[in-house]
Amino acid sequence: MMTVYRNFRFHSARYLPKLSDDHICKQMHGHTFNLTVYIKDKINNNTGFVIDFYDIDKIVKKSIIDLIDHKVLNDLEDLSNPTSEHLIIWIWNKLIQELPKLVKIKLSEDHGTGIVYQGE
Repeated sequence: MMTVYRNFRFHSARYLPKLSDDHICKQMHGHTFNLTVYIKDKINNNTGFVIDFYDIDKIVKKSIIDLIDHKVLNDLEDLSNPTSEHLIIWIWNKLIQELPKLVKIKLSEDHGTGIVYQGE
């Protein structure tokens, strides 16, 4: 078995409505997010790939990037409180449908903070 990964970057705005009024993240603000997806499987003898990176790109673009890049996350269904914790679960639930060999995703902001999620 082998794990391959691919990095993506997107820009989104959000506000976190459940925080106290004096918390800076209660106000609308933006982030540059970094997303890494990890897929684990055997090498396909015909292609020589675990999965073609081009296929990962198409799936992530269609299922995630097109929906959230340069968007307000709060406007998306099921993301009324778009903490990074809720966002990574939302991303996982979209990707696992298209990438059944997905084993882990990592989501980070550009300030060295991040979350790793491996599904339920």
